Amino acid sequence: MEISAVPTEVCTLHPESTLGKLYLDWMPQPGNYINLEGKTYVILERRHRYQFRRGKYNLFRVLVYVQPAPENLERSLVNGRWIIGDGSCRYNAGSEIIRCAVNPNGPCQGCRFWEA
Repeated sequence: MEISAVPTEVCTLHPESTLGKLYLDWMPQPGNYINLEGKTYVILERRHRYQFRRGKYNLFRVLVYVQPAPENLERSLVNGRWIIGDGSCRYNAGSEIIRCAVNPNGPCQGCRFWEA
């Protein structure tokens, strides 16, 4: 399935408000990052809106719920996906949302628990 530019509405949950609308040529997934008006946000949730036309439902719009990404965002590319923190550390969670159990707020550099 080829994805053309999908109209995407970017919203926050708490407080609930719309940050803006844009067209994306990729399907946003929870854990991905999105830049809007010079600020970086992490996607928490994605919802689809469909419209019934010519006897079938078509994707009409995507809503993404976001929260501001931390300023000191450390990321590593591991197995083709971005994770938070140093991917070579033994305690890294390997997640797009949480860094690790022993030092979830980071940073990884200078952490006393860091192990290869």
